[in-house]
Amino acid sequence: MCYLKLVSKSLIRRCKSILLVTGAIALLSSCTVGPDYVKPTAEVPVAFKEMNGWTMAQPKDNLIKGAWWEMFNDMQLNSLEGQVDAANQNIAVAEAQFRQARAQVAAARAGYFPTVTVNPSATRSRSSANLGRGVSASGLASGTTSNNFILPADASWELDLWGKVRRSVEAGKASAQASAADLESTRLIIHAELAQDYFQLRVLDAQKQVLDATVVNYAHFLEVTKNRYASGVASRAEVLQAETQFKTTQAQAIDIGVQRAQMEHAIAVLIGKPASVFSISFSPLSTAITPAIPVALPSKLLERRPDIAAAERLVAAANAQIGVAEAAFYPSITLSASGGFQASSMSNWLTWPSRFWSVGTAISETVFDGGLRSALTDQARAAYDATVASYRQTVLTGFQEVEDNLAALRILEEEAKVEAEAVNAAQQSVIFTTNQYKAGTASSLDVIVTQNAELSNKRTEITIIGNRMTASVLLIKALGGGWDVSALPH
Repeated sequence: MCYLKLVSKSLIRRCKSILLVTGAIALLSSCTVGPDYVKPTAEVPVAFKEMNGWTMAQPKDNLIKGAWWEMFNDMQLNSLEGQVDAANQNIAVAEAQFRQARAQVAAARAGYFPTVTVNPSATRSRSSANLGRGVSASGLASGTTSNNFILPADASWELDLWGKVRRSVEAGKASAQASAADLESTRLIIHAELAQDYFQLRVLDAQKQVLDATVVNYAHFLEVTKNRYASGVASRAEVLQAETQFKTTQAQAIDIGVQRAQMEHAIAVLIGKPASVFSISFSPLSTAITPAIPVALPSKLLERRPDIAAAERLVAAANAQIGVAEAAFYPSITLSASGGFQASSMSNWLTWPSRFWSVGTAISETVFDGGLRSALTDQARAAYDATVASYRQTVLTGFQEVEDNLAALRILEEEAKVEAEAVNAAQQSVIFTTNQYKAGTASSLDVIVTQNAELSNKRTEITIIGNRMTASVLLIKALGGGWDVSALPH
């Protein structure tokens, strides 16, 4: 009974010691050096200045959806956009970089756990006969042959007393979230670029259509001029002027083919196809069917643009790196243990008497480093300040892009109305002047001038249509394309 009481008291004392050590470690582990993250502020306007003529989206209104290109009701565009995510190589690069950042978080988390290594070995050795005094049966000196079988296991664990590992994991998670936002930003950029290229190609088709029709009209006018020259009514100079206009416009119609081919090739690259095996059929863009784009409050822009989210997450990562740098000023404590089996023969190698073990702890503190730790801490703080400035600049750029395209859509709509009136007036002028020319009351130069004005206004009208479509795409892109910060991985 006395023996049992002594054993019980000994166990109780050991348990108390273990609890005290565990409690001390837990208390120290709760100490995390470095500043806790606070999201930086950015100047946010109350409303967009260029909202004249636009209706602010209400909370119940449908915001931009993920497949925002479907708002344009173009089946060909929808088909092309549907191929981007799976085939575009820039998106593939961004996706791989996100997986790389996510793996770095797992690598940082490994610091929470001890490192265990096993290094079994078996050796047979013979010592020199001239180092010992052994004598063989023949009377000659002999060496000693021995075996050594060992199965060691070593473990070491650096305690995260000051939060270096915790801050590293925090920085890794924020960097991974920034990488995820970069991936979404890349997707948005590629989808928007594809839509812009597609509409530009359709604008070129419309330009080609107008030029081809104009070439036919100019050919007819050239024939009329030649007939009048044959009748002695018109001069040779008038014929040459009409022929010059005809050939010039014909060359312009042919030149459109170069731009169209390049645009088609650019679209092929965006959907991950060789330009040699890709083509889009001729289909002119005749009118600008711009969708109704809901615009939320400026404050919502901070939550809906992936580039802003990425910049903010990089600030969080830089803030955590300050803690990592400051943790270097504190001592590190490493627990170590080793054990295993060692014997001179394989028969008793893994037996209980062959066991060996050792445990210990080590404390390490840098007493002089020539200012290295201070410099690294200053570097981390400067990097944080840079990311804050970059974040605020990204926010400012986001507001600028929204304002730019709101203004562009509003102004282009007004311009389109005036230009449509100009086209109509130019067409009437050509008809009136041509009739006068046939009646002999106007010169061929008068007709050529009005014809050039008509062509110029028609081409300008088409350019405005293309600009309106591009501005619509860019506004959707500036508003984040339907993305939301809640989509970031946690």
